Amino acid sequence: GTKKKATCPGLGLFYTILSAFLFSVASLFLKKIEDVHSVEVSAFRCVFQMAFVLPGLIYYKTGFLGPKGKRIFLLFRGFLGSTAMVLLYYAYQVMPLADATVITFTSPVFTSLLAWIFLKEKYSIWDLLFTLFAITGVILIARPPFLFGSHVTGIEGNYTDHLKGTIAAITSTLSAASTIVILRKVGKSVHYFLSIWYYAVIGLIGCVIALFALNEWRLPHCGKDRVLLILIGLLGLGGQIFLTKALQIEKAGPVSIMRTMDVVFAFILQILFLNHLPTWWTVGGALCVVASSSGTAIRKWRQSVRKAKQSEI
Repeated sequence: GTKKKATCPGLGLFYTILSAFLFSVASLFLKKIEDVHSVEVSAFRCVFQMAFVLPGLIYYKTGFLGPKGKRIFLLFRGFLGSTAMVLLYYAYQVMPLADATVITFTSPVFTSLLAWIFLKEKYSIWDLLFTLFAITGVILIARPPFLFGSHVTGIEGNYTDHLKGTIAAITSTLSAASTIVILRKVGKSVHYFLSIWYYAVIGLIGCVIALFALNEWRLPHCGKDRVLLILIGLLGLGGQIFLTKALQIEKAGPVSIMRTMDVVFAFILQILFLNHLPTWWTVGGALCVVASSSGTAIRKWRQSVRKAKQSEI
């Protein structure tokens, strides 16, 4: 038979870098929006997700509810995923872009911890070390007064908002890690489009309810904010597409390592467009978190390679 055409070497890693760049630019645009609540931005993002996923659901004939035994997991996945998005957008709005981005990269470490608790996956001394590194990085970024004194520099606004943003970013990371554990539990029995569908629908319903409860629902006053809202939705969707394509043609380990480019882009964009120089505390925290997430990814990658070799034997 005819041989399958070989994939371009490094294409998956290029897709990962492109995905990281699109996500970072979307975060920058979120910082530039002046009069739109983070929940409303999340609602617009969910609308874009639904518009993209709906044709896929119809084409693949997956239905809109999923298998009966998996629906409860999909509901939790949708709730936790949308919660992570809203909290992350809030963190981007009230704290420096690089700080919020770095905290989100503790997700692989917390995923390993939650998988050990709920899925009984192996949790070694290395995983514990990476977890401690991640927590150290978050402490360096948060800089609690009882450790660093009452005068904290290099933050946006007052320290109360910085602390709220840090808590929101950590909670977002834990929610995102929980969704990954749920997706592992569900496995391949549920189509990827269906998982995104639940995430978008539940997220939109929750955002609309929250906006009316907070009395924050309003269209942006100026044309610039409306354009930025549309661009955030398009860039977020594009980043998700390229990340998915990267995972389809490249191993998860290299993709996870290359995703740390998010942090690099966040620092560059923050300096160039927000005129906010990161402090050495933030740089130190970023190095701790990147080392932690990269170490976790490399360890998981080596384990998968070792299992693949054993299965071949």
